[in-house]
Amino acid sequence: MTHESESGLPIEPVYGPESLAEWDPEEKLGAPGAYPFTRGVYPSMYTGRPWTMRQYAGFGTAVESNARYRQLIAHGTTGLSVAFDLPTQMGHDSDAPLAHGEVGKVGVAIDSIEDMRVLFDGIPLDEVSTSMTINAPAAVLLLLYQLVAEEQGVAADRLTGTIQNDVLKEYIARGTYIFPPQPSLRLTADIFQYCKAHIPRWNTISISGYHMAEAGASPAQEIAFTLADGIEYVRTAVAAGMDVDDFAPRLSFFFVARTTILEEVAKFRAARRIWARVMREEFGARNPKSLMLRFHTQTAGVQLTAQQPEVNLVRVAVQGLGAVLGGTQSLHTNSFDEAIALPTATSARLALRTQQVLAYETDVTATVDPFAGSYVIESMTDDVEAAALRLMERVEDMGGAVRAIERGFQKGEIERNAYRIARETDSGERVVVGVNRFQLDEEEAYEPLRVDPAIEAQQTARLARLRATRDQQAVDTALGALKEAAKGETNVLPPMKDALRARATVGEVCGALREVWGTYVPVDAF
Repeated sequence: MTHESESGLPIEPVYGPESLAEWDPEEKLGAPGAYPFTRGVYPSMYTGRPWTMRQYAGFGTAVESNARYRQLIAHGTTGLSVAFDLPTQMGHDSDAPLAHGEVGKVGVAIDSIEDMRVLFDGIPLDEVSTSMTINAPAAVLLLLYQLVAEEQGVAADRLTGTIQNDVLKEYIARGTYIFPPQPSLRLTADIFQYCKAHIPRWNTISISGYHMAEAGASPAQEIAFTLADGIEYVRTAVAAGMDVDDFAPRLSFFFVARTTILEEVAKFRAARRIWARVMREEFGARNPKSLMLRFHTQTAGVQLTAQQPEVNLVRVAVQGLGAVLGGTQSLHTNSFDEAIALPTATSARLALRTQQVLAYETDVTATVDPFAGSYVIESMTDDVEAAALRLMERVEDMGGAVRAIERGFQKGEIERNAYRIARETDSGERVVVGVNRFQLDEEEAYEPLRVDPAIEAQQTARLARLRATRDQQAVDTALGALKEAAKGETNVLPPMKDALRARATVGEVCGALREVWGTYVPVDAF
């Protein structure tokens, strides 16, 4: 399909030379949708339909988050993305001492199947795609989602979505880990196997560079350490007896989009090319879908400012444009007030409207790979690729991602880059509008969304009622079976599901695994 410009002139769906072989003898670019996927993972990209507009939301109670999801769907969101509070991310119940003061603050509090049931009340789970930003307890939240779907009468093979499930980056940049790396990798392999058998359309992992970037990683570091983690996950699954083509097509990635559009586009292109070659040359993948680096993008929260927050609307639009030009499969645009507090309903709607303007009012969706053949983009892609490969080689020399994590290598590299950025900002060499240049004498007042501190008491009361009304013997039996599975080599997800169905809590399930596997203690940076 050929689009027309504002002047009535044709915009071709794909641009490039007639003879691809003469133009690209080293297979550095290829055609869109073909190896090595530098120009995009699908032949038509957005000329057929736009990317998935996935808005990340979750705060307070399941009731409040459910209302926000319904609102986003009504405004045109095509995919939900769930943010969980810190206690849930760390596998603690809302009434645990460690949860005090954090319940419902940065996401929704989910303690049991009852909360998950409320979270998706009235939302048909066979009609939405749901992404859940959860890592160490990813299996627990996925199984709760499956149980709620079953209650709706939705078969597991009709569920679509993603769990982040990327615990390695937690050791590197984020910190919401529970178990040591080896049992965490075992749990990841169990999830791969379980989903292949029971939830085949589910993306079992979203290997994330976003949080590394938020911690200060450069674009080259972001993709190098993310792809190194991806290699570790693939090796783990293969070592567990899985064929690479049985699970690799369901792998996905998660990257940031900064305001530096040119380097971000080059970064995305380089990442696709590196991954395709690794999957073909190291792992012998035969299915073309196993070679595709499909990814979700979120605009860069770390670049948003509390000063003059309305300027963040411009930053987010530029970042979103970079993600689209780079060929993302789905996109979350941050709200302009996120540097201050949780987004309000109005700011969340504006963030979604930003994506809709990019999709329907610009011409970037009229042609595949708008930057194809750009001298600067092709050169920068080569440079970012070379820099990333050098870092990946250093990780390999240490014995792979886990060994490098245990030495603090990735963390140390990211911290050094973060320090460099901070010094450049402090000196004024790196301009941040409204912060170190173009400041206001007095900031305008802004009323952010606040989470009601009474939520913690409400969740505690819900947990007390749950424990008083459930069959405790059934819970104890199910948790005992889970611990036995964790001690051996049996897949832990089936007994975990039984425990959750019996109304065991997230904290109790994670606690059972802690008893067997222990907890992770971080090391100093390399």
